[in-house]
Amino acid sequence: MFYWFYFISLVPSVVLHEVAHGYVANLFGDPTAKEQHRLTLNPLRHVDPFGTILMPALLVFSHLPAFGYAKPVPVNPSRMRNPRKQVLWMALAGPAVNIVLSAVGFAFCEFEIHVGHNVNEFTFGVAFGTVNLILAVFNMLPIPPLDGSAIIERFIPTRHLPSYYHFRQRALPFFFIFIILDYSFFHVGTNLLPDVATWWQNLLF
Repeated sequence: MFYWFYFISLVPSVVLHEVAHGYVANLFGDPTAKEQHRLTLNPLRHVDPFGTILMPALLVFSHLPAFGYAKPVPVNPSRMRNPRKQVLWMALAGPAVNIVLSAVGFAFCEFEIHVGHNVNEFTFGVAFGTVNLILAVFNMLPIPPLDGSAIIERFIPTRHLPSYYHFRQRALPFFFIFIILDYSFFHVGTNLLPDVATWWQNLLF
């Protein structure tokens, strides 16, 4: 049951993550996501069959930390009013939403501990809060195409940005190859996400 709660929590979490990117980009003058009808909470507009369903399910049933991704919202930094500064805030919007949702999950758990006393609802709160914190931490790693790579982007000379954006759009397969190799052979930071989940859950007791 607990692993199903993880899986159920992941879909709205990654959808809200992507909507946050598109919403902030639109505020900064880039309506690309809005024009393509991606500023919606309808999960069907955001679900990626592999990243939102298959990969999280495999992780959950392998007893590994559940994380995944939705179909990235389209963003065109050149349409922003001040792309060098605003791309960073747009990138941080997704993890920021996940941190807020993690806090909501924590508050829900506290309510169930002290008031509701419903085990299933408490378990869902743990899954929801943990999934969102894992998403926030994972996405803040400064590795393309994750959101944290926007920090690196601030230091790339303007003349090289088009090449960087081209690489970033195609970096996902290389990133997953890196993750698989690291998990299988190098073991660099492989305890990070489990440790984050344990830390969050220990705060409840």
